[in-house]
Amino acid sequence: MSADSRSEIPDRLQEAGGTRPGAAADVARETGRPEAEVYGVASFFDLLRAGDRRVAVCTGLSCRMQGADRVLAAARDAGLPVREAACLAACDRAPAVLKDRVVLPEVAPEECASAGDDWLALRPGFEDEDPWCGAIGPAASDPEHLALDLAGDADFSGAAAARAQEMGAAAVLDAIEASGLQGRGGAGFPAHIKWRGVAKQAETTRYVVLNADESEPGTFKDREILLRRPDRVIEGLAIAARAVGARVVYCYLRGEFELPRRAMERALAEAASRGLYDDLEFHLHAGQGAYICGEETALLEALEGKRGMPRLKPPFPVEVGLWGKPTLIHNVETIACVPSIVTRGGAWFEALGRTGAGTKLYCISGDVARPGNYELPLGATLDELLEAAGGMVGELKAFSPGGASSGFLPASKRDVPLDFKALAELGSMLGSAGVVVLNTTRDLKQAALDQLRFFSEESCGQCAPCRIGTRYQHEALTRHVNGGGDLQPLKHVDRVANEMSEGSICGLGMTASLPLTSAMSWFPEDFPPGA
Repeated sequence: MSADSRSEIPDRLQEAGGTRPGAAADVARETGRPEAEVYGVASFFDLLRAGDRRVAVCTGLSCRMQGADRVLAAARDAGLPVREAACLAACDRAPAVLKDRVVLPEVAPEECASAGDDWLALRPGFEDEDPWCGAIGPAASDPEHLALDLAGDADFSGAAAARAQEMGAAAVLDAIEASGLQGRGGAGFPAHIKWRGVAKQAETTRYVVLNADESEPGTFKDREILLRRPDRVIEGLAIAARAVGARVVYCYLRGEFELPRRAMERALAEAASRGLYDDLEFHLHAGQGAYICGEETALLEALEGKRGMPRLKPPFPVEVGLWGKPTLIHNVETIACVPSIVTRGGAWFEALGRTGAGTKLYCISGDVARPGNYELPLGATLDELLEAAGGMVGELKAFSPGGASSGFLPASKRDVPLDFKALAELGSMLGSAGVVVLNTTRDLKQAALDQLRFFSEESCGQCAPCRIGTRYQHEALTRHVNGGGDLQPLKHVDRVANEMSEGSICGLGMTASLPLTSAMSWFPEDFPPGA
């Protein structure tokens, strides 16, 4: 079977009804793959397993803080075929609801009640409106000091890509290195090392892959870039592909990103009508619902039509990536920075930062006046971010600096630079820069429980430390909460966390215990022993 036909399995399953009776057998006959393998794919992905035509209420931390439980109860009372969903990347417009792969922002309980038992009646026609966007920071009015400029108009001139061709691949690689650009997806790995790693391979068939599977609770920056500036994303991908010698580009978009996908389709069509990037082949691929596919090798597995389970490394994707070929894979924000670097130079980008290179899109949600995305110098503090977002609602108690994986920090750390190094020194991480702020009315036990539930449900199950450890941590905290404060269930939490960190294959298992261990460490008053 060809690689392309195997990659169609998830799409065929979607058309066949996911895990409905007989669907796996039908798709197996069509594709020539074993039925067990097809069923394994169908049962792995949430959108195939649960089906599209349902209402799902986001129960991530930010949405719960803004009343998701009331929305969920209203939907159930109304008779809607509702289920709970993991974070929908709409933390700034909480509470959010998923309807047939379209994310509806700021849904009120009254809307669910008025919809009756018909999911189609919930905000009808919303998916046909112009793409919705959240708040962006006031700094966007000063594009000279920004790398992304989300407030700017779409630019289909291809000027940056043309400039890159004039420079030549070697000069582009030098510019990326001089810029100090680090991956904006979580790990902060130097981008130029990946680029050079692919460019030097003897194998001439190479790929560029866009990781737009944004699923980290508290994070919604890539959604905003895709909606506002798909032109920058496409141009950045074109520059990268030409620089590393690739001719085929795959864009893996989160399955719930229906509106961002449409924005990308329109942008690609516009670029094609202008004759831009005719030497490149672009593919848009919709994910099927699995947080783990944000991990780069799991994404590659899913793109190949298999279950999205992380690969052991080495080898790394720059050597053995998609279909076994050298592959450059980057997050949306990372790629969107590339046109500005080419146009204005690596030194310009490097100088924008404070404790690191460039600007950074910080997502902020929770108890804040204006949740949204704010582009600030890398290394800005929480207080600067709060000022841009209109300040706290209430008094600051805790904050999560980089999505659920970063755990929680106390208000006393509000002046620590939000960068890769400073947060790592505190035992946390910048990650995806999904900042969630909690005021003094919030209970850190409940906040940690929300995050642990997410990781327990999203573990792919491939390795025992993560599969068992995430469930253990969640159940231990649940027993503690339900047991009136009995600390016995939490006795082995630190040991299990160490085993998860040391033994897990990927970052999910390595960091999944941080919400609990950090809450217990920084906020012992929220974990008092029972009477």
